[in-house]
Amino acid sequence: MKSTIPGRPHQGPGAPSAARSGAALAVLAGAQFVITLSTSVVNVALPPIRDGVGLSDSGMSWVVNSYGLAFGALLLLGGRAADLVGRRRVLLSGLALFTVASFAAGLATTPWLLIGARTLQGIGAAAVAPAALALVMQLFPPGPGRGRALGVWGAVSGAGGAAGVLAGGLLTESLGWPWIFYVSGLGAAVVLVAAAVLVPATRIPAQAARRLDLAGTLAVTIGLVTLVHGLTTARRAGWSDPVVLGSLMAAVVLLALFVLVERRHPAPLMPPRLLSEGLVAPANLVMTLLGAVWVGLFFFLPLYQQQVLGAGPLEAGLSQLPLAAANMLGSSLAPRLARRLGPHVTLAAGLLTQAAGLLWLARISAQGTFVTDLLGPTVVIGLGLGIAFVQLTGAAVTGVRPADAGLASGLVNTTRQIGGAVGLAVLSTLAASTTATARHHHPYAQALTEGYRTAFLVSAALIAAGAALTPLLARRSARQADADEKPAAAGPALPHCEPRGSQ
Repeated sequence: MKSTIPGRPHQGPGAPSAARSGAALAVLAGAQFVITLSTSVVNVALPPIRDGVGLSDSGMSWVVNSYGLAFGALLLLGGRAADLVGRRRVLLSGLALFTVASFAAGLATTPWLLIGARTLQGIGAAAVAPAALALVMQLFPPGPGRGRALGVWGAVSGAGGAAGVLAGGLLTESLGWPWIFYVSGLGAAVVLVAAAVLVPATRIPAQAARRLDLAGTLAVTIGLVTLVHGLTTARRAGWSDPVVLGSLMAAVVLLALFVLVERRHPAPLMPPRLLSEGLVAPANLVMTLLGAVWVGLFFFLPLYQQQVLGAGPLEAGLSQLPLAAANMLGSSLAPRLARRLGPHVTLAAGLLTQAAGLLWLARISAQGTFVTDLLGPTVVIGLGLGIAFVQLTGAAVTGVRPADAGLASGLVNTTRQIGGAVGLAVLSTLAASTTATARHHHPYAQALTEGYRTAFLVSAALIAAGAALTPLLARRSARQADADEKPAAAGPALPHCEPRGSQ
């Protein structure tokens, strides 16, 4: 018989043991690793993929964008579905879809089959990510155990991006590009079986509203699709392109309509009150900036190595290992630092460490090497990134009502994805503009380097801005603590974040 886990684990016979909770965490972290890896695994394999299925240059971008569009646009829906129909159920369904889509992508022989399979991968990932994070928060109540769990979560999230670049280069050069999708499918299938066995079932609260906010779902989904489409198209066509302008205007209208619908709907997809609970609003604001820099970093680093330093796909992938190791170290240190320094000081320290590494990275040269130009700064960046990501993820989902845990998980993933799309569009435009100007005075490699330096310098400024916003989290946290203490003075009352039923 499957055990059930309530909103906060109890000591009764139905509570999962520490060993089973640890096993479930390993499975959930594995699910996060697989979908994060699939975001970057195609980056170094695009030329062979283009030749293999007959893609055009614009079609190559859609191999990446179709996954990102579906993933980013459907995360809120995936999070709310997890709250309404069961987080384990949504997790398993998402993994099953992701597995099938991955094998379909590897078997694709035409551009549209490949792009369609990548879209289905993104849909599956949008179900997996919020459900898995909500289950982690449900398995581990606030305290050291949750901090350690989020440390594991942060480590695999950061390592997945770096591992994707490495796996993409290794598999493409040794077995061929279809294997980057086969390996993703095999990984998802293993996690699916393990999740079915090791992740405890959850009970849905009796008071959970089962009605889906269809109007809000359509408005936000199409709005986010048009937003990300406009931003990704701007990288290639420029900000004045009619398609870009039309997409951005449509996104503004649809997202404004979403806000209006949510205020009127009796069971909204994203209740407006969510942004006033816990640290949701300020944490997601800072996560947007972190996402912008995170995606840009993994986009520009391989380009600099391959286009300027002359590295091959495998070499570019291997060079991500120190960054991934530093990220894992930072993620494991984050809970300990938070207990010693406090969560807000730890977050600010992580962000400032990452900003310092990016400033160092902005000193790259056209005659550089991996050891002299990249090794030191990427280790510093990875360390700060791991610390900051763990703290922000925990802040964004702590203090919300148990019935909204999946939605809060979907929201923090959405802000990271949308921040990444916005950041990459802006940073790519700035880098291209700088390169075009430098071409009048410098050789091509030097001009490219100037563009990448600009991107890293602006990234450092964005992360420093995020560090400057951390006092918002501290003030919101202090107000939340005061609000929680007032009912206690009048008499016994449940804290705001106590569950009202099992999930």
